[in-house]
Amino acid sequence: MPTALITGITGQDGSFLAEQLVGDGWRVVGLHRRSASPNLWRIAHLRGRIELMEADLLDQGSLCEALRLSRPDHVYHLAAQSFVPTSWRQPLLTGEVTALGTARMLEALRLVWPEARFYQASSSEMFGLAAQTPQTEATPFHPRSPYGVAKVYAHHLTINYRESYRLFAVSGVLFNHESERRGEEFVTRKIAIGAARAAAGDRAPLRLGALDVRRDWGFAGDYTRAIHAMLCQKEPTDYIISSGVSHRVRDFAALAYAAVGLDWRDHVVEDPALLRPAEIPELRGDPARARAGLGWQPTLDFAGLVERMVRAEVDRLAQGPCPTSW
Repeated sequence: MPTALITGITGQDGSFLAEQLVGDGWRVVGLHRRSASPNLWRIAHLRGRIELMEADLLDQGSLCEALRLSRPDHVYHLAAQSFVPTSWRQPLLTGEVTALGTARMLEALRLVWPEARFYQASSSEMFGLAAQTPQTEATPFHPRSPYGVAKVYAHHLTINYRESYRLFAVSGVLFNHESERRGEEFVTRKIAIGAARAAAGDRAPLRLGALDVRRDWGFAGDYTRAIHAMLCQKEPTDYIISSGVSHRVRDFAALAYAAVGLDWRDHVVEDPALLRPAEIPELRGDPARARAGLGWQPTLDFAGLVERMVRAEVDRLAQGPCPTSW
């Protein structure tokens, strides 16, 4: 039975990837930070089917030990400080976790278990104020946040370890990918929750930042299938994973509120206090290489994604809060 080690298994992408790998017959070992109240709700349905180990990206010794114990065939490095607004408030922490955490992971791999194949979760935020649209694998990076800068470091370091130490190490440059498992601080989940609450009679306005920025949104479960495919290639190659279509935040809100029979303009307020210090007008990727090289195709379009997220929030409201641990 092949073994996969996943950092960030308790997050959105980690939970979908673990679910898919378990379904395909893999042994899945997930790394998570110790916490008095571990946030395990996204993987609760996998209890008894996956293994969890405590480790921390700030502690290289714990990463080395996890590799020694798990002996993985694949390592999926998904853990990061991944919320862009937080990276402005905590730029040093973002660098330590998102940039140097990747360095610690790569160095642990080199020292302890170099035969494993390594995946680095790169981000469309690396493109920032891009010189071209859509962005391709050859588009220069111009990050516009501490998070984007940290991801550029991690991305180029992965390339360096591949070229210098002959590791099978790849980066997937994933554009915005969402689901009902997204963190509540992210705009798409905020909108889905706002629509569900409004449908239940809540009249409090939903406050959002820039409504006219455009993002290339897809379904996280589709994107994690591409992640796995990248580590199953004959040669290590980096890919952009995206839908190739961008939409405005206001378009997402319009569809979300329409899904519950409401007009978003009656419920959403644009709040200047929520604007980023340096905004990115549009991110839109070109998925041509991934579709040709990986045979990858998304299964859920933009409208279907919004509908799925809103329906999940409506169901959650009806069922009450879910437990955070098992």
